[in-house]
Amino acid sequence: MFVSSFDPFGNLAISAIVAAVPIILFLLCLTLLKMKGINAALITLVVTSLIALFVFKLPGAVAVGGVTEGVVQGLFPIGYIIIMAVWLYKVTVESGKFKVIQDSISGISPDQRIQLLLIGFCFNAFLEGAAGFGVPIAICAVLLVQLGFKPLQAAMFCLIANGASGAFGAIGIPVGIVNTLGLKGGVTAMEVSQMTAYTLPIINIAIPFVLIFILDGFKGIKETMPAILVSGLTYALTQVVITITMGPELADIIPSLLAMAALAVFCNKWQPKHVFRLSNDKVEVVEHPVKEIVSAWSPFMFLTGFVLVWSLPLFKALFAEGGALQKSIISFQMPGTFNETLQKGVMLKLDFLGATGTAILLAVIVTILTSKAMDFGKALSLLKLTVKELWIPVITICAILAIAKLTTYGGLTVAMGQAIAKTGAIFPLLSPILGWIGVFMTGSVVNNNVLFASIQATAGHTIGTSPALLVAANTAGGVMAKLISPQSIAIATAAVGEVGQESKLLNMTLKYSIALLIFVCIWTFALSIVL
Repeated sequence: MFVSSFDPFGNLAISAIVAAVPIILFLLCLTLLKMKGINAALITLVVTSLIALFVFKLPGAVAVGGVTEGVVQGLFPIGYIIIMAVWLYKVTVESGKFKVIQDSISGISPDQRIQLLLIGFCFNAFLEGAAGFGVPIAICAVLLVQLGFKPLQAAMFCLIANGASGAFGAIGIPVGIVNTLGLKGGVTAMEVSQMTAYTLPIINIAIPFVLIFILDGFKGIKETMPAILVSGLTYALTQVVITITMGPELADIIPSLLAMAALAVFCNKWQPKHVFRLSNDKVEVVEHPVKEIVSAWSPFMFLTGFVLVWSLPLFKALFAEGGALQKSIISFQMPGTFNETLQKGVMLKLDFLGATGTAILLAVIVTILTSKAMDFGKALSLLKLTVKELWIPVITICAILAIAKLTTYGGLTVAMGQAIAKTGAIFPLLSPILGWIGVFMTGSVVNNNVLFASIQATAGHTIGTSPALLVAANTAGGVMAKLISPQSIAIATAAVGEVGQESKLLNMTLKYSIALLIFVCIWTFALSIVL
């Protein structure tokens, strides 16, 4: 925060209402006005700038620096990740590997409800745990499209499924970041991780039911109940054990791999009585040698391997202060943004070697080198096509991140947080809403906890509720906003080639985000009384 006060009106309620205008405006633009994402983002950016500059008195240089920082982050690392992920997918299709992948998935089950559980739920959770930053949505949505799902439908399923894994995305960083915040009472990441075990397993078990219900109603749930229970319970129960005993780092990765394996093994002995297909086309299950199947899946194996290496603390330490590759990071402070009180300014940082996008780039390169039907000439033409298709959503994401920086530096998010924190004994009921706002504004559960975990912990001490519970609620509530955060919506529409349909996708996911948020709010309030 680079402003002297987050309460410019001397009335916290009024200041918070004004601070919420960007959220309300963006939702109205996408829902009632049905604008394209790029138009909604640019209009909201202009209004946010005016509020930050003239109401919250954000210095002009800091505002320019914040917008610049948001644009840079939209291009790199977020835009870089999206372009690399979609390029990997296009190379996989062009090389002929994807047809074998389709056959291998159909070999597990031709039923598209089972395929949704395998790819939309299990593989989505694995990629969230390994990479985060939109990778699971981009990869899994296009996989589902190739399996016969409609583009926006596939995007919606991946966004909803992400609600089961977003709390521990990218090696548990959203919860792990708690250890760096110095929260009141010494709240640790391990304590927060353990507290999530009261809430997230219920969400994790419920989401497979929700996915199948959306796809095929109660009939679908009845016909696939065994598969839903195998995948949902395996994932949820394993995650409970890991979050309680080991912490957040592997809370997505191990459960999702076990759930995927359990479902595949189970379907080898069991299949739904009626095969569900979105179209009437008959599926011929083509068998391939194991070697060919492994080769077909190799791009995603390469992706997994490189991303896991890039996520290891040992690798990250190479880029930390004093690390061997520290000098590979380009960083500089935006002129005129240094604040004497805060002793910091707006910093721009470019870390090409350490970026997740570079891990995906290496997966693309190795895939090209190991594919007989692919060469660098074809691959580069696919990259050019990918950039052409994605430049509008990338610009949209840049605008969204610029909005996030303005609301953070201008004190708008703090105003909303402090207003909610003033509600006293009823605060646990509203605590997850604070997290929901944080992720909607920033697109990141990590940023959400950086912004609001301190407020949650302090409020917990004040009202006599477990601070760790409220930080966990902040995390869980934030995850429910990932279903509709502008950044997630932009990534999803870009991945499935439906740029301009952001308002339609938001309308498809909004009710599920709100319903899950309401549950988390009520459940957190109940836990605050019992614990």
